[in-house]
Amino acid sequence: MIDHVLLGVHHLDESRHFYENALRPLGVKVVAEEPEMVGFGDDSGRPFFWLAVREPTHRVHVAFTAADRAAVDAFHAAALHAGGVDNGPPGLRPDNHENYYAAFAFDADGNNIEAVCQRPA
Repeated sequence: MIDHVLLGVHHLDESRHFYENALRPLGVKVVAEEPEMVGFGDDSGRPFFWLAVREPTHRVHVAFTAADRAAVDAFHAAALHAGGVDNGPPGLRPDNHENYYAAFAFDADGNNIEAVCQRPA
């Protein structure tokens, strides 16, 4: 099991704004802060997704679990509103499996961020 993921970013404030807004519908929020890092987690308070000022990690694909399809839809809308670039609107992805409902957005550093619900509607 993966404990945490860290993405390098050019501009921490811009990236933090994007992720705070995009991940809010998924129940993910800022739970830790350091001078050049910010950690996101859930109500447990444990950070499992970090952003740090360093050479950006381009083309990383990170998928976050969504509780339901409405959360996937909300993630996508929030990500685009926060400055993300559409990389796939909410919808079923039957090439993965019949209940794979996902949406995708690129962040400011070109990382592909996904929200996915794999349960039946």
